Amino acid sequence: MTEQPSNTHRKIIHIDMDAFYASVEQRDFPEYRGKPLVVGGLPEGRGGVVATASYEARKFGVRSAMSSKKALQLCPHALFVRPRFNVYREVSQHIREIFSRYTDLIEPLSLDEAYLDVTHDKQDIGSAIEIAKLIKQAIKDELQLTASAGVSINKFVAKIASDINKPDGLKFIGPSSIENFMEQLPVEKFFGVGKVTAQKMKQMGLHTGADLKRLEESELTRHFGKVGKFYYQIVRGIDNREVQPHRETKSLGAEDTFAYDLTTLEEMEAELDKIATTVHNRLLKYELKGRTITLKVKYHDFKQITRNQSFQTPVNDLETISNTAKQLMATTGVDDVKVRLLGISLSNFGELQVKQRDDRELGPGDQLELEL
Repeated sequence: MTEQPSNTHRKIIHIDMDAFYASVEQRDFPEYRGKPLVVGGLPEGRGGVVATASYEARKFGVRSAMSSKKALQLCPHALFVRPRFNVYREVSQHIREIFSRYTDLIEPLSLDEAYLDVTHDKQDIGSAIEIAKLIKQAIKDELQLTASAGVSINKFVAKIASDINKPDGLKFIGPSSIENFMEQLPVEKFFGVGKVTAQKMKQMGLHTGADLKRLEESELTRHFGKVGKFYYQIVRGIDNREVQPHRETKSLGAEDTFAYDLTTLEEMEAELDKIATTVHNRLLKYELKGRTITLKVKYHDFKQITRNQSFQTPVNDLETISNTAKQLMATTGVDDVKVRLLGISLSNFGELQVKQRDDRELGPGDQLELEL
């Protein structure tokens, strides 16, 4: 990797709150502290999904986007509570105010996560590491919560770094360390690589960044499409994306690729209920409502179709999302078909003030599509 002169490097911090929803609940309700706590849909409800799990629950394998019933199977003594998004939003606003003491270049990815560009910080501190320490301490002192921080010269590496020493972690990956770091990184940690793509890569013998680095850009794009170009750059530590304080979310959704093909409408509708629940939770988390609901269907032969329906006013309620998706599914003709993947997304957000996050399940574009 050809390095630029050091004075041209950006100073990027990625802040990620630790088990945010669960930590807020444990802060506010002492009876939850030290216990496995799951925030999300209740397991006795239909299609409940985990929004966040406390670290005590994560020890049992409970993860975000997992069905609540699965979480209960893994951790039978877990406590389940519904999200209090109004409280989380208030806490998030306080966190944002702490960020703004140091920079106005803040790109929120969700209520609990953001990029900060502190190349030229307001207080002339000059050190991104020192600023990250001050932010973490302010969050701890003022909100009784912990955050993890990653510091580097670009967004991708800073985001990965913030996850290395969780919880309450701080990791700096400097310019001279990036190339070696990227070579050792497992492919499933790369932005744009979800479970399906990671499996494909491993079948090709690509397990780490070093393996990806052996392929030419043309080979990566042939196998993985346009995002292959991004893989080619990022494995060399090149990420020129700027911190964008006012990014516009184009769409938000979720999709699932099934272990076996779905062949009956009942199976499809059951899966659509689960996906709709995930979409609903995501919309609440990012404070979004959309006017257009889109259904995505991929068949066993990889043929793909979409169907959509638009509304006069924005929606984000679970019943509308689920029922609309099932109605659209019924129009596709489900007799004698084998469905490999289903997805639901909302778009046409209009003039709403929104928040956006990157998600490494997809490519580097602005679209928000989240795999289950």
